[in-house]
Amino acid sequence: MIITCLDLEGVLVPEIWIAFADTVGIPELRRTTRDEPDYDKLMKYRIGILKEHGLGLKEIQDTIKKIEPLPGAKKFLDELRSCCQTIILSDTFSQFAAPLMEKLGQPTIFCNELIVSDSGEITGYKMRCDKSKLTTVKALQSIGFETIASGDSFNDLGMIEASKAGFLFRSTEKIIKEYPQYPAFTEYSELLDAIKKYL
Repeated sequence: MIITCLDLEGVLVPEIWIAFADTVGIPELRRTTRDEPDYDKLMKYRIGILKEHGLGLKEIQDTIKKIEPLPGAKKFLDELRSCCQTIILSDTFSQFAAPLMEKLGQPTIFCNELIVSDSGEITGYKMRCDKSKLTTVKALQSIGFETIASGDSFNDLGMIEASKAGFLFRSTEKIIKEYPQYPAFTEYSELLDAIKKYL
């Protein structure tokens, strides 16, 4: 019994924070988990910038409504889900993910939650669990599943390493160079073929 675990941003949809940064013209918000391995540090940095500019959840959600899945992502996901169980493991937040899941055909996603004040200010965030992607993969393995994992960022490496098979997808040159043991793909057809070899 195999479950494939996929990252969301950069793999199936564009990076939300980059899209938002470009919309509001704040380049500092383009920083992602591809650049910063410490997620807590990254989120505190983002929340500080939002507060400084008076931006809240509504402004980010307005940007997310306009984001479409990456070309070919839904077809890839549909085909993958037709041949094995698939879960999206993301460090994004439920308040961000909902409209994107609708556009992807409502796949299962495990993600985190923002803490939002009555005024709409993002004041913090709540992680589902520590090292959420790795912890989830290990939990799935503990109840009898084998896992295959794919992602593009530093925070995906734990689940990739812990899985029966792991792949980088549209990752950075730095990560690809530092982790040559993981096959790196840029096309959905390549990733699908690689996953199918283990099913």
